[in-house]
Amino acid sequence: MDRLLRRFLTQFIRRGSMTVTTASGMKFTVGDGTRQPVEVRFVTVDAQRRVLINPELGLGEAYMDGEFVVQRGTIADALAILLDQPDVLPQWAKPWWHLRYLTRHLKQFNPRSRSRSNVAHHYDLDGRLYSLFLDADKQYSCAYFETPQTSLDDAQLAKKRHIAAKLLLKGGQRVLDIGSGWGGLGLYLAEVADADVTGVTLSMEQLQVSNGRAAERGLTGSARFLLEDYRDIDGPFDRIVSVGMFEHVGVTFYDTFFQRCAELLSEDGVMLLHSIGRSQGPDSTNPWIAKYIFPGGYIPALSEVLPAIERAGLLVCDVEILRLHYAETLKAWRERFMARREEAVQFYDERFALMWEFYLAACEMTFRKQDMMNFQIQLTRHQGVVPTTRDYIGHEEARLRGLERGRKPRLRLAGE
Repeated sequence: MDRLLRRFLTQFIRRGSMTVTTASGMKFTVGDGTRQPVEVRFVTVDAQRRVLINPELGLGEAYMDGEFVVQRGTIADALAILLDQPDVLPQWAKPWWHLRYLTRHLKQFNPRSRSRSNVAHHYDLDGRLYSLFLDADKQYSCAYFETPQTSLDDAQLAKKRHIAAKLLLKGGQRVLDIGSGWGGLGLYLAEVADADVTGVTLSMEQLQVSNGRAAERGLTGSARFLLEDYRDIDGPFDRIVSVGMFEHVGVTFYDTFFQRCAELLSEDGVMLLHSIGRSQGPDSTNPWIAKYIFPGGYIPALSEVLPAIERAGLLVCDVEILRLHYAETLKAWRERFMARREEAVQFYDERFALMWEFYLAACEMTFRKQDMMNFQIQLTRHQGVVPTTRDYIGHEEARLRGLERGRKPRLRLAGE
């Protein structure tokens, strides 16, 4: 087992420096010796076997179980090496990838009942968990870093402002927020842009927080949040926005999603879709992420999204790719989580904290080292609805900044 592990890791890890100690005590170093060295140890032979058989699933499980330990550096450092190799996957893991790809439509089949259970799996956790690492507005999606020095809170505010600018909002317009989270974006649109917002979510925990925040800020007349599937909501709406929800739709339902959005959008309406995306074509969901973090989830390639938009009769007016913004967002989340990690252990247990640590580190390094990005697609039903140049985005952002300064809402901690 030790020799097999050494052989496979030597073949796979060709960049960086990683020293591996096996469960029996055998020690070897792989890579080209560059960058900061990382040292790891397998505690059990079973962990070695699981990583050899199915590394994409086995490594995360071994780390959660305390059977794969990083002795020098952090799990983020180890994953930075593993996810930065010439081959995206070890050769011996590729049959698993082919099997997952062939069955991905089945795994992503998300009818209403399954969508609700998938959402509950991740978003109906103890609300205090998210307070450990999110910004004050509890934004759980990619932030928009206008400068490298921008703080997480300012970057999340900039994200909301950037999206609102692309929506070209006018006071009193009806806005549908599909996948409204804890209500931060909807409340921003209602409070700063004077929009009439309806947010829909499938998370009971998020619903209660969102409506509670709206009531506290005196916005119940202009911001309401419903426990409802986007497929069942009534329109029309002048604007539709969806941030961080499309990853839960599944390839099988892309046509349904965009056709329903086209039905809900008014004749002169504007839609903005913000989603994680792949830069190098269709793929399958990482098995560890699918099992423990986002069941039913899938990150789309633009080549999968645009045909569904075309079939729905919607027009693409603007596409923006946000490179590395999510890597920086996840880095901030990871650092915040690690600073308060013991609280997560108290909420759940050590295994859960290890799982969350692995999740944040793996996602950060995937965005930093591989082909993941975020995209924003602006859609309309007809030509001429939005300006012909992009100058208006900057002008709108400046206008919204002025309105934000006029509002000056009291800063609250996430979870308050």
